[in-house]
Amino acid sequence: MVAIIDYNCGNLRSVENALERLGCQYVLTRDAATIKAADKVILPGVGNAAEAMANLQKTGLVPVIKKLRQPVLGICVGMQIMCRDSEEGGGVECIGIFDAHVRRLPDNPQAKVPHVGWNEIGNLNLGKCKLFNGIGLGGADSAASSAGTDRYVYFVHSYCPTLCQDTIATCVHGKTMFSAALKYENFYATQFHPEKSGAVGETILRNFISL
Repeated sequence: MVAIIDYNCGNLRSVENALERLGCQYVLTRDAATIKAADKVILPGVGNAAEAMANLQKTGLVPVIKKLRQPVLGICVGMQIMCRDSEEGGGVECIGIFDAHVRRLPDNPQAKVPHVGWNEIGNLNLGKCKLFNGIGLGGADSAASSAGTDRYVYFVHSYCPTLCQDTIATCVHGKTMFSAALKYENFYATQFHPEKSGAVGETILRNFISL
């Protein structure tokens, strides 16, 4: 059973649809006992990180999430509020699972903000993480990254986590490289939306469910 945390800040239906396509049982919940008992936990999120963090704090689930020992996946803003802090909304302290800071993407005439659409991920740490099994990427600047669609995923964001020791995949928008995915112990997160990323995203979600 997968528990999807409902804290009034997520595009929940798209995550539910993706799990249904995989034949995965899930429950949408904010009940601490249900979350603790789940085999896997997903923390989705869209919108403003400061508002998302405020909503999550109202549920009382922050200490519960920090103590989870089953695989946990944060998506988009769900990823951002799992970092140390975010400068969105004037600055907010976040859960602090990942050793990353969330910063706004710089404005660039050739790379509009928000960053919306398909983009390539690279520098996958396949040795550290099974989340990307079957995707088969080399580094973002390797010869292997010059062709194919098996490394493109869907982004919708203006803020992103910095590179850090927890980075397991990167993406470049304009001249800015940021953390496209993070991992620390049993916690995983993606800045992109795997539930909207076609076959690649389906593979990532399937890998997460199989952890």
